[in-house]
Amino acid sequence: MNQNKIRSLKEFYEQSLFDHCLPYWLKYSPDKDNKGYFTCFDRKWELYDTDKSVWFQGRGMWLFSKLFNGVEKRQEWLDTARSGYDFLMAHCFDTDGRMFFQVTCDGKPLRKRRYMYSEAFAVMGLAEYSKASHDSKALKKAVDTFEMMIDIYEGRIKTEPKVIPETRQTKPLAVPMTLLATIQSLRESTGQTAYDIFANDLVKTILEDFYKPDEKALFETVGLKGERLDSPQGRCINPGHSIETVWFLIHEGLYRQNDMIIRQALEILDYSLNLGWDQKYGGLFYFIDIENKPPEQLEWDMKLWWPHTEALYALLLAFYLTGQKKYEEWLNKVLDWSFCHFEDKVYGEWFGYLHRDGSVSNDLKGSLWKGPFHLPRSLLLNIKLLEKMDTRAKDN
Repeated sequence: MNQNKIRSLKEFYEQSLFDHCLPYWLKYSPDKDNKGYFTCFDRKWELYDTDKSVWFQGRGMWLFSKLFNGVEKRQEWLDTARSGYDFLMAHCFDTDGRMFFQVTCDGKPLRKRRYMYSEAFAVMGLAEYSKASHDSKALKKAVDTFEMMIDIYEGRIKTEPKVIPETRQTKPLAVPMTLLATIQSLRESTGQTAYDIFANDLVKTILEDFYKPDEKALFETVGLKGERLDSPQGRCINPGHSIETVWFLIHEGLYRQNDMIIRQALEILDYSLNLGWDQKYGGLFYFIDIENKPPEQLEWDMKLWWPHTEALYALLLAFYLTGQKKYEEWLNKVLDWSFCHFEDKVYGEWFGYLHRDGSVSNDLKGSLWKGPFHLPRSLLLNIKLLEKMDTRAKDN
């Protein structure tokens, strides 16, 4: 990739982020009456549900704080981040320290789940916001919440199991990958290295228990000791999760200067692309069965926005580190397919849910699951990496 291509791609991503994505979330998402963020919008940005996703109170706070910290000290971004902070602190924590999953527009609790993903995104948002605002209370809340997450992970705080453990004991990839990402966000925002040993254990768990090199796949669910499970759950591969995990692993490998972690992450990237790419219609499948048996998820062959945003960054990162032509070719393929099918050139942002053939299944712009995170995060990370690539090309 020559310097002209690097600069052209950077300009394209900047236009996508600052002209076609962010302005819509900044205009429509903030709740001016109660603070926090709405995310449930139809194609034309009409609000169809005023209930709030707790995930996106943390995710939105992270994004707008990250923009303020890493792009420009723009007051609008800090004010928007503060809106999420104020709402999250006032309404999203239960009396036991755990967080809700869904609340009303004015903060009344609706749903609470056994998973700790609300907490993870809150920690990321609080840490980044503390850096932007110099608010020590936000940082303390981030650290205290993460300590609680460790207690949940290590079993000191009990949660209701998904599967009756006396019958079958399983563990999901999503937990160690999310914890690793949370540590990296804390470390980047605050400079804290207190959780480096724990992060190393998480990397070990991912690579030793979930990654099966002989089957050329990173599995979604394994037994308690990493055993391969002969069931639809045990055969399931989620290409998007696998590819997202890749760049978390690469970031950790770079931080530790550990080439072995990076090498294994790149293997997982290769395998995930080969398994997940639809050879007939293009795009990444949502789920696949490693043995080509019927997946249990009825939406298995849909094309969702977020796996493609993760692939865009993971592939650029892989090319940046290796210079291998195959990663540039894969990047071009994913880039062309994604912007051809997901981008809404009329009303901005991306569609989230496509049929297998790439036609739009649901034209919403946001929901409890889709909001200001995966697409803007990917665009922002790509822009920053392309800046490094431009500098390197200039020096050479």
